[in-house]
Amino acid sequence: MGQSKGPSIYNFKFWLLVLATILHSTSGLFEDQIGKFDWRQHYVGKLKFGGFDSSSLDRIIVATESNALAAISAKSGEILWRQLLEKSPRGDIKLLHIPGQANQGVQSGDGRSNRAFDVVTVTGVNPALVRGWNPNTGSLEWEWSLLPNSPEKAESAVWFAEQSSLYQVVPVWGSHIELTEYFVSTGQQSKPSTSRISAAWIKEDRCTLADKFFACAIDQQILVVDLLAENPQIISKQLETAASGSPKAVVGEAAVVQDGRMYSLTSDLKVALGAEGSVLVDEAILEGERVLLSGTVDRVRNEFRVTAKKLVDNSPFEAIEFVAEYPETLGSPELVAVRCKTTGGSGPRGSQLACRVLVSSEDGAITLLQQGKLKWTREEALADVETADFLDLTLSDAEGAIEEELNNKNGDVFGALQRRITSQISHVKNLVLHVLGLGPAPSKAQKAGLVRDDFGLHKMLVVVTSSGKVFGIDNISGKQHWTRYLPEMTGFANGQSMKLLVQRTSRFYPLSAQCLILGRHRTTKNGLLYQFNPITGQPVNGGTIQLPYQIRQASLLHETGPDFLRGILLLDDNNQAHVLPESLAKYANNFYMFSADRETATIQGSHVEFRNGKLNTVPTWTVNLSGAGRTQQIIAIEGKNPIEHVHSQGRVLADRSVLYKYINPNLIAVATHGPDNIHKYILNVHLLDVVSGSIVFSMSHKRIRPPLQMVHSENWLVYSYYNDKVRRTEVTSVELYEGKTQTNSTVWSSLDAPTMPLVERQSYVLPVAVATMQETLTEKGITNKHILFGLTSGAVVEMSWALLDPRRPVTSPEKAREEGIIPYMPELPMPHEIIINYNQTIANIKGIVTAPSGLESTCLVFVHGLDIFVTRVAPSKTFDLLKEDFDYFLISVVLILLTTTSYVVKVFASKKAIKQAWK
Repeated sequence: MGQSKGPSIYNFKFWLLVLATILHSTSGLFEDQIGKFDWRQHYVGKLKFGGFDSSSLDRIIVATESNALAAISAKSGEILWRQLLEKSPRGDIKLLHIPGQANQGVQSGDGRSNRAFDVVTVTGVNPALVRGWNPNTGSLEWEWSLLPNSPEKAESAVWFAEQSSLYQVVPVWGSHIELTEYFVSTGQQSKPSTSRISAAWIKEDRCTLADKFFACAIDQQILVVDLLAENPQIISKQLETAASGSPKAVVGEAAVVQDGRMYSLTSDLKVALGAEGSVLVDEAILEGERVLLSGTVDRVRNEFRVTAKKLVDNSPFEAIEFVAEYPETLGSPELVAVRCKTTGGSGPRGSQLACRVLVSSEDGAITLLQQGKLKWTREEALADVETADFLDLTLSDAEGAIEEELNNKNGDVFGALQRRITSQISHVKNLVLHVLGLGPAPSKAQKAGLVRDDFGLHKMLVVVTSSGKVFGIDNISGKQHWTRYLPEMTGFANGQSMKLLVQRTSRFYPLSAQCLILGRHRTTKNGLLYQFNPITGQPVNGGTIQLPYQIRQASLLHETGPDFLRGILLLDDNNQAHVLPESLAKYANNFYMFSADRETATIQGSHVEFRNGKLNTVPTWTVNLSGAGRTQQIIAIEGKNPIEHVHSQGRVLADRSVLYKYINPNLIAVATHGPDNIHKYILNVHLLDVVSGSIVFSMSHKRIRPPLQMVHSENWLVYSYYNDKVRRTEVTSVELYEGKTQTNSTVWSSLDAPTMPLVERQSYVLPVAVATMQETLTEKGITNKHILFGLTSGAVVEMSWALLDPRRPVTSPEKAREEGIIPYMPELPMPHEIIINYNQTIANIKGIVTAPSGLESTCLVFVHGLDIFVTRVAPSKTFDLLKEDFDYFLISVVLILLTTTSYVVKVFASKKAIKQAWK
């Protein structure tokens, strides 16, 4: 019997293994659709530090302003690994030390050889975190922290590494410099006390750290002190003119750059540079010489010239000089790192030098130049998106011909017949030429595939970044069709981003679409406009327009001109109204605007009138929301999406009566936050009519802290916040109703003093932290509304409005059950199937943009942060679209049989009728 149990146990284990394999294969959700309707692109952000890894020829280590540490392939520019550090200010990278740079590595203080090749970073101030990273995998090897004695002084601390030591330099402006030495891998102090170096000449924003030297540009000289010398002495470098700004350190060499000249801190060498040049000393020894590289840009020829000089005698080093192509879409360059190697050759020229140059552009792009050629470019500006929008593509040539044919405004029947016959002849001609291979060349839009599809799912995604770079991206493939760089444009004050306004869509054939980017000039702070075609990226009417005034508020006009172009109404800092183009000023008559001051929590309304060919602005109302103690400040203002449609005007109750929605298009939600003597913090939310200035509804939340995210749509408002009392994230939903009778079913007017709405509100608990929120949009508003939550974990959650409904009853009465309302539960569920980006995590989510498609059921979604992600959602399922597994063969067979049967039955029925007639 003991032998008979063996085979059964083995069979049991075998079938158990088979069952586990089957279960594992079914663990994916919609696995066949992964990446079919969505795509994601990874970025690291604008470069802050960077260099080539000495242990690998194909690896570049970079640290960015987005608090990311990453390794990039030198061959392809792809991200090999990436580590996201803490948010600012704790995650601000102060130092990146790559082993092998400057001919030195970081040696371990405890004798472990494996730590000699770690990449070292220093982040934050209070505390300062020192970490060692494995350059091959990006994994964290070791870490230690440092709490400063004086956090105020440590804010300006700088760091540098020397052999096995890490030095912290804390300048006390106008007094002295404090120098502390630590073992790099353990954090133990090498010396029992901190060294104090007397330096009464140091000034803030005038100094920098170059290698082990602390240098300041004071008047017409550069004052330098060697921090590691036994008796530090002040070294002076005379300048030709008074210094402007602070000097810039040269990587890998004890030298600084000031006003276009490089000054060596260990010798009397001075090297003149171009005004646009950046410098870097090659970390390797080239034929026994240390070489200085500098670069200049020729914007006329779009070339980047790299020159080299020997540091010994300032003579040219032509072996590594080259001229490379530099596109006009890239900003001013800065040399970051250089690696050269000797390539062997048996020809008459023998061995040659081949260099790779890492360049960081002002717009955020990272470029690698190799042997005088642009090898690859990473558009890291997309890691900091400010605003975006989906635009309809143009019609194809065939559809455009149909539009031209149907363009019969005068009612000319014979003209329409002539156009129809001509069109048919042209179609037959094109068909014959296409078969023979002699057809006309397709347009540029058709070559690029930028034509409108049947369902309106293919669109152009226009993205505006904080660096002033604009992209036209295909929402289907993620391809960048065009790029424009606006170096003089920046966002507005108080953290307000640049605005993207659509003046005309591509629906008005043959007129092309037109968009406008609204910002301000970097230097003058006056308004700056850029008009362009969103499909091709080409500027319109010269593109850039500089305004002689600062912009306080801007809005699109409701009416369009004769060419279907919507004007822009601008309000300057003197409350004077302007319209661009000026020919559309008459459409601004009887227009209401509002402006808000975040610091004083004051909102002011204005009425714009057009009389006698001039625009006049009349202040109409002012509301102060700062509270009795004047401590409240505005932290968020949210209006309704101007393109949304409200399909249902009411809500059917269980008794078959209708509860009409309070749909006020002039309603905005204003959130104010401030300290309180009793409750620590108070959050106030006000619903304000911006035409009449009346406050429709207000409510307060005690002991609430930001971040606050809001979504305002139709007759409801949803916002999330952090409850400091119970330490959790909560969501509050508010719904407004007029009641059982509607005040005016045709036209809404804020000046008619409508009745105050009925308010339903409810709060829920979210088990996650929210980074941003947005609602879904569809073309007609028939589809149910869902709320998209962008979480700090990188997931995007699609939550049904039924879960956030404020009318969810605490109990479950029969009426609520008949209406289909879910009973109230304080915790909102978070099942994995509502995460629309499944395992495609999006780092540091900042915003979500939604847009309707041609299908009523489908909404297009763009999520941006450090990564960008595009997908589509169907809140009410794809009720207007056949499924992918639809059996077309079966339905065709059934239709053919039904059609054949109907004809056969028709014949028999006619015969039967004849027979009955003869009886």
